[in-house]
Amino acid sequence: MRKPKITVIGGGTGISVILNSLRKKDVEIAAIVTVADDGGSSGELRKNMQQLTPPGDLRNVLVALSDMPRFYERVFQYRFADEDGPLAGHPLGNLIIAGISEMQGSTYNAMQLLTKFFHTTGKIYPSSDDPLTLHAVFTDGIEVAGESHIAEHEGMIDHVYVTKTLDGGKPEASRKVVQTIMESDMVVLGPGSLFTSILPNLVIEEIGQALLETEAEVAYVCNIMTQRGETEHFSDSDHVAVLQSHLGRPFIDTVLVNIEQVPKEYMNSNQFDEYLVQVEHDFVGLSALVPRVISSNFLRLENGGAFHDGDLLADELMQIIKVRK
Repeated sequence: MRKPKITVIGGGTGISVILNSLRKKDVEIAAIVTVADDGGSSGELRKNMQQLTPPGDLRNVLVALSDMPRFYERVFQYRFADEDGPLAGHPLGNLIIAGISEMQGSTYNAMQLLTKFFHTTGKIYPSSDDPLTLHAVFTDGIEVAGESHIAEHEGMIDHVYVTKTLDGGKPEASRKVVQTIMESDMVVLGPGSLFTSILPNLVIEEIGQALLETEAEVAYVCNIMTQRGETEHFSDSDHVAVLQSHLGRPFIDTVLVNIEQVPKEYMNSNQFDEYLVQVEHDFVGLSALVPRVISSNFLRLENGGAFHDGDLLADELMQIIKVRK
């Protein structure tokens, strides 16, 4: 029998958790990764290589889907020391992706080569071949450009959109991205930052339209914690409402919600200062927005932070696929 096809869309470190667990299942995996990051190492590289799509999220996804030995992973993820001048803070993997992107003519081509080089379980696609700029329009009318600057503005975000960084033009989806969504049995959104990791992919018109038209099960993994400057005071139903409002109509079939309580004394606010409090539950609101809500313990506590347990999420997603069959 044909293996189920699961496509995960997002960015940051969130989707790496679920991809690392899904690769152990008997499924075909594809990852569609945001290219709107302009902070940290990715941001610095974009300043010097203007045609480069940011490599940071792609690097983490590559590691999550690879069967590379732990030593190779440590080499790929090695970050240069603060005293290393122009190299300071850059992970070695970002420089490798940047160099191969230049050599191959695009980040898309680079990722196809690197997935073979690192023997990844699935396919990895940047959401666009062009570096993108994320714009956030706040309810007070202020517009902020650049992912790294959005959290600096106090206020509620009304909506976001993306433009091509080089000319301000309309973004286009990378090759095979739309086809991958349309041929999937399941599309998973997140886990990850709502406005800066998930939506930058969805507001690319071709990707949003594909999500509206695909026959795949569309599942959203709701965040465990609210995020400073993005989702302060948000409930789980607020997250879903924002996603669906950006595409103009309902498109999410299933929402996965963690109901395990995070101990307040556990959170290390110094290390994870972007997290505020646990997302509140509004199951009445969720039920009005989506056909199915799955609430369970998806929590993993590690190093002072609250994260999703990738194995528990992957098991639940596999159950959904079995039911669909």
